[in-house]
Parts: sequence; structure tokens; C-alpha cells
Amino acid sequence: MGCHPRLPPTSVAPRTILEPIIRIEQVHHTYDAEGARPVTALRDVSLIIHKGEYVAILGHNGSGKSTLARHLNGLLLPTQGDVWVKGWNTKERRHLLDIRSTVGMVFQEPDNQIVATIVEEEIAFGPENLGIPRSEIIRRVGWSLEQVSMLPFRHRAPHRLSGGQKQRICIAGVLAMQPEVLVLDEATALLDPLGRKEVLETVRRLHQEQGVTVVAITHFMHEAIQADRVVVMAEGQIVLDCPPRQLFRQVETLRTLHLDVPPVTQLALALRQDLPDLPADILTVEEMVAALAERLENAGRRTQNVERVNAPLADAKDQTLIATHNLAHYYMRGTPLEVKALHDIDMEVGKGEIVGIIGHTGSGKSTVVQHFNGLMRPHEGSVRVLGRDMSAPRLDLLEVRRRVGLLFQMPEAQLFEQYVGDDVAYGPRNLKLSREEVRARVRKAMEAVGLGFEAYKDRLTFSLSGGEKRRVALAGVLALEPEVLVLDEPTSGLDPVGRQRLLATLRTLHQQGVTLVIISHNMEELAAICHRLYVIAEGKTVLAGAPDLIFGQTARLRELGLDVPVVTEVMEALARRNLIALGPTVHTLDQAVVRVREALTIAGHQPEEREGVEQ
Repeated sequence: MGCHPRLPPTSVAPRTILEPIIRIEQVHHTYDAEGARPVTALRDVSLIIHKGEYVAILGHNGSGKSTLARHLNGLLLPTQGDVWVKGWNTKERRHLLDIRSTVGMVFQEPDNQIVATIVEEEIAFGPENLGIPRSEIIRRVGWSLEQVSMLPFRHRAPHRLSGGQKQRICIAGVLAMQPEVLVLDEATALLDPLGRKEVLETVRRLHQEQGVTVVAITHFMHEAIQADRVVVMAEGQIVLDCPPRQLFRQVETLRTLHLDVPPVTQLALALRQDLPDLPADILTVEEMVAALAERLENAGRRTQNVERVNAPLADAKDQTLIATHNLAHYYMRGTPLEVKALHDIDMEVGKGEIVGIIGHTGSGKSTVVQHFNGLMRPHEGSVRVLGRDMSAPRLDLLEVRRRVGLLFQMPEAQLFEQYVGDDVAYGPRNLKLSREEVRARVRKAMEAVGLGFEAYKDRLTFSLSGGEKRRVALAGVLALEPEVLVLDEPTSGLDPVGRQRLLATLRTLHQQGVTLVIISHNMEELAAICHRLYVIAEGKTVLAGAPDLIFGQTARLRELGLDVPVVTEVMEALARRNLIALGPTVHTLDQAVVRVREALTIAGHQPEEREGVEQ
């Protein structure tokens, strides 16, 4: 049976689903600003969320997900239609305090939520406004910080934390209010893999043990798996509504909606031409390993473990563009609040390379790359960029920043013009280019990130979705045509098609000679695109090498709060059972398919010839 937007889910978790807690009836919402074209974000949306449900909301960038979320606690009011929370209409102002006490929200952008100067004061802010006794507030502050592994930071200043740490603080602040409904709008987008797992486990526990209703907006398909039902939005409307397993069987439908399936499901689909009886709706690593193990064992294949052979790092490039040696950096240096953020960082980026940087939240990744275009200067050690000593007193920073483009972790903060076209044009205009050249660069940059020039140049920047703002910020950097492009979490907040489009853009830029440095928590993306990886922990470089080498150290990565690509996890589980040869580390979908086919062929199973697997 196909998913249907108006029917209730055909199966839910075994908890008792009670009465509706949120009811949305024929809601339309239009953003209308003076002098700008109105933008309709929601069209005739009707949805019932029951008390105790866990609902995931998926959709492409600009589909209306965040707009819908802001209607759930009265931050936005319908242009037409009604939203009811526990029987209260959000349009009735006298009920707003009750509604916002019932529905807690964590937004995409942590800097827009933080109001206090000390972490524990930030957590206490919400409960204080609810009139909760001081002793209970103190208990809640400690409890909520523990839930997100941020208790040691309770006396720190939020603005001194990393983006991921700020997001944890925002989540803790909402948890401290103990709402009946928890709305998460891309709340895990900035977290490292361990942090994401911890937050999701906390949410799952609150849901299962305390009956908290959860509405989670996400672009991570594997996060939607733990929901009772998944709602899919497109062009401001609900187009699908069903349980996760039923949803992720509809691969082609999802792709037409700019969505995708979880990585492990992609692997199952890629293997079905060789193993037609392999279930198409596999959702977890455990299911994938069990299904493949059964089929490999039935084929009579048991390998002898072979010694792991790590692929050598690609030949060094002829020219080193960026090099750090014993780099150290302090925040609040010389004050009682001094924090040493970097310790002896050694790193090289060769001309024409794609270098990835990974590390846990707060490890120092963003601090490192801000030395690459002079936003920060080294306190100890050295940084050389394009042959220039970045400690030199007469450094031409304008020239460095023209040649080394930096996209921040929260690129939305880079937007400051009213209209999209003007924002992208800001850099080229400051290069004193002709009007025609500026327009050509803006058009080229916008189209490179999937924003049609005519469709978006006159859009108000504030009316864009989080993912669209991210693409505008990237276009602004690309319009400068830098030699080196440094991207801090560039795909965070993008839908699957947006991510693939961006990765394709980066590959094209690389082919055109641009050197890339990418910070990301998405191991699959880094595995697919990078020549070299650096792993940073507690401000130190702890691992460096080719992806094969890095992702072969699964246990070490997990000790550091990181993860490995899903296909690596599956292949290593099979190798531990002696069902496939261990060999060089598998870290891409194509490599996994080849490894399984080798095992099947040796066992006498003859799969059909097939084309390369779509990445």
C-alpha cells in the first residue's frame, strides 16, 4: 500500500497513542514584505499529531518544513486555516503562554536562540519564565546538561563554544522546560556523530519513557527511521505520510522529491541486481549484516582473513599551498578565562588536493581553518598560505582573502544584503569589476549551487529556507573565484539532492583547478570526495592519511566520538565473521558492491554484469 497524506499510519510503535495534541486544519502561510513578491510557504496543510507520537518531517529545501514547525507553538500564525494545540487555537493570544509551555522548539540556527552570557543561565532562562521554584530549576539545569554531555561547560560563555556545542546548549534549554511536545528543526545538523547519537538517544528515551511527543524535522534519513511515522513535504504541501519502512521502499518517488533513502538502504538496493531476494526495505546496519551473512553462508563462502593492506596516500602535490607547523591558538589569552583551543597542529594542503578535516564537536576544526585566510593569527607555531607567512605584520590580507574563500559553519551569518542577487554580488563589486562581469559572475555562481538566477536574484534573503541561505552564502564565495575554497560543514541543512548537487559542484571546481578543504561530520561524503583526511581531537592532529587508512581505524575513530561510513561498518562486520576478505578498507558504495560480488563469485554465485553504482 502506498503512503497517503490524509490517512493515519498503518503501524506505530507499541505505545498507546492517545488523543490528538496538535491539529492543523487547511493552513496556508504567505511571507509578504513591502516591495517584495509574496512567497507562499504552506498550501492547504492539514495534519494531526497524536499525544505520544514520534513524527519525522522530511522535505527538500524550501518545502515548508520550518514554516510548519513555527506554526506548532504560535511563532507564526496561519494566513488561512487554524492550528490547535491541546484545544487552544494559536491565533488566540491569551493562550500563547500555555501553548509555548506545551511545545518546546529547537531551531536550525543556535545563535538565534541563545540569550544569556553563561551556559547555566541560558538553560535556566526558560524554567525561570515558567515560574518554577529555584531548587527545581537548579536540578533541571544539571539534568538537561547531562543529557547532552555539556555539564563541564556550565560556567562557560556560549559565544565561546563551537557551533555543535551551542546546538547542544539550545537542546538542553528546551529539555529543562520539560515540554509535552518537543519540536526539533534540524537540531542535530551541527553535531558530530557521537553527539547526534546521544541527542537522539535522549529524545528516544524521553519519548518512550516519559511519553513526550516528538516532531523532528531532519535531512538525515537514518534519523527518520526511529519515528512512528514520516511526513514528507514538497512545495508547501504534505505529499506522503506513512511509517518509515513503507516510505523508504518508494525510492524513485523520494528521489523525485529531492530526497533519498538511508545509506544502508542504498547499499541494499545496489546489491539487489546480484542478490534479487535481498529485502529492499533494509533500514539498519544490523538488518543489512544479517541479510548478507545469511546469503553468503548459504553460498558456502567463508574466507580466510587476510592482512589489511592500507592504500598509500596519493603522491604529494608539487606545490604546498597551505602548511601549519606546531600551530597553537588561545581564546581569551592572558585572562582568567584563557582556553587553549589548538595544540601543535601540523597540516599540509597541496595544490589541487581535496582535503577533509574531521573531529568531534569542539575539537578545534573551525579554529584551524580560520587561520587559512587570516581571520585568526597563530599565537604559537607557524601558518603559511600561498607562500605568505600569516604572522607577518604587513600581510596583505585582502589579497589572501580574495584567493582563499571561506564558507563559515553558519553561512547564514554571512548574508547581510536585502536581496539575494546583491548579496552574491557584494564581493565581485568590491573587486572593482565591470557591471557586466559582476552580473556574469553572480549568474554563474548562483547556478552552480542550484539557484536559478532569474528566480532568486530578487528574492529577499530573510524569506529563504535555511538550506537556501546556505547556498546563497556559498554562491557569494564562489563569485570571488578563489584558488582555495575552505568549507566548514557545507552540506549541513541541505536536502539530499542539494548535497549531491553541491558535491558535484565541488568536483567540477576541483577539475577546474580549485583546491578544496572541507570540514564535515558526514563520513560518506568525505570518503567519496577527499584525497586526504586529518582527524583533530582536543585541539591536536591525531590521525592523517588517505580515507582507506583513516576509516580502517574504526575503534580509534569511535573513541574520538566519530564514526565510519555505513558501508565500512557493514563490510567489517562481515569480515569479522570470515564471510568476506578484510583486505583494503571499503569506504564507498561501489567498493562495497565489488567486495560482495567477489565473495559471491568465489562461492560459485555468478551475478550478472552491471553498470557502476550511482553514488
